Parts: sequence; structure tokens; C-alpha cells
Amino acid sequence: MTEIRVDLHSHTTASDGALSPRELVRLAARHRVSVLAITDHDSTEGLVEAMDEAARHGIEIVPGLEINCDVPGAEIHVLGYCMDWRAPWFQDFLREQRAERVARVHRIVDRLTELGLPLTADEVFAVCKEGSPGRPHVAQAMIARGYVKSVREAFDRYLSRNGPANVPRKRFTPVEAVRLIRRARGVPVLAHPGLANRDELIPELVEAGLSGIEAFYPEHSSGQITAYRDLCARLGLIATGGSDFHGPRVGGVRHPGVQPVPESAWHELRARLARLAEEPPDTSPAQSPPR
Repeated sequence: MTEIRVDLHSHTTASDGALSPRELVRLAARHRVSVLAITDHDSTEGLVEAMDEAARHGIEIVPGLEINCDVPGAEIHVLGYCMDWRAPWFQDFLREQRAERVARVHRIVDRLTELGLPLTADEVFAVCKEGSPGRPHVAQAMIARGYVKSVREAFDRYLSRNGPANVPRKRFTPVEAVRLIRRARGVPVLAHPGLANRDELIPELVEAGLSGIEAFYPEHSSGQITAYRDLCARLGLIATGGSDFHGPRVGGVRHPGVQPVPESAWHELRARLARLAEEPPDTSPAQSPPR
């Protein structure tokens, strides 16, 4: 029996992806992806359209999202799967997160202008349209102005964490993200840990309710994949993975499904979700979304 192709990390125009939800699903179908998670940043706006298109292709859409978090000296991303994403309180939280993204774009373009690279927020919003604005959109606006030749150059020279045009955002920690996803009855997973190099935080995240680690990732070396799989086995976590596909011309990932992910990762994620559903809901103040 042929193992199904699984991709548990992808983005659409609802955040910073280059393809609409329908376009992404069609591309995934062409590459024989059977299970596709839509994990836009701070947004679930692409899910309904993706699910509608997926029904035409026999693809199972896993509802998800990706939350950007900050710790001293690094940025950590937490993925959430199969949350109660329609819950009003959860959508209120996402709207607040997107509002902070808009405010941050204004601060970044002001900093770029101070650096002698005039740019307006409207130019950035024209790039992202209805998506969730972020630094990749700023980078594309900079390319349009001729300030840089690529998104990579924009980040390397200006927009990276320690870059001269980067500005802090409202602080949101990985522990808060894990707890938020658990409150929404979802499965929290640490995204691409090899990029952040903050593995010492994993025990604290597990204590907060972390269910998995994204071991299978295009920018992880074979050694890192093995190490994170072993760590998951020791800690009782799911070793998940995905392409982190943003678009055929964004980054080095050519298409969804390009990163091999064991079918067992999806089965284990579903089993974990079923176990979480049996737990009583946690409505304690400590688990409430931050304001």
C-alpha cells in the first residue's frame, strides 16, 4: 500500500503566501498531496475556501495556524492544529494579532524612511492585499522600489531580528501560544526548532502542553531531523513536519509536499487530538488570550 503524502505546514494569501487557498490546494493536488495543513500566520481566513476546493480533489485539509512568538534573542513559531477556530474568543485574539501586525508595518516603514529608504505602509498593504501583513511583504515592497534585489537581501541587510529596520512587536511568548492553542482544543507543535536554536525551551513548552515538534523540515539537516525525532520519542511528542510552502518564487521550497513526512505523523496527530477532546475544558484566567 502506497503511503499517502502529508504536508502539515503551508501558507496562503490569507497571511504571507503567494497563492490563494484554491491555488494552493490545486498545486498540492498536482503533487499528489493527500493531507494538507493550512497554517497561515495569525489567520484562519483561508480555511473555508481551501476546504471547498479540497473537496473537489479528495484532499483532507487540516485547519491550522502559525503564531509568531518572542524570547530573548530569538523568534519562536508555534503551530496549532484542529483548534476550535470558529470560536468568537479565538477570532477576537487573531484580529488583535493582525492589528498588531499592521501597527508594526507602520513602525518598520518609518524606520526605513529614517534610514534613507522612503516607503509607505500603503505600499506594503498593496502587496499583502487581504493577507496578514508582515516583514516578507515589506521586503517585496522594497524590491518594487529597487532598494534590494530579493527578499533574502532585504532580511539580511535590514529586516532580520537584529537588522537596522526591524522593530519589536507586542511581546507574545511561546508558552502563551501553547496554552492558547490548548484552550482552543487544538494540538500545539513547535515549528522548525532548528532555525531558532532554542532547544533549551522545549521542557517548559512541554510542561505548558506542547504536543509535538516539527522535525521534518526543508532547512533541517538530516542530523537535526534524527535528533528531533529521537527527542520526540523520549518526551512522548509527535514528530510532525511540512514544507512551509509560501509560493513557488518565495524561498527555496518548490511546491507543497516536497518535504517527506511520514503518514504516521498525521495519524499520531489525530490520535492526540482525540485524547485532548476527552479532557475537560480549561477556562482558568491563566489560559485566557492576552489583551
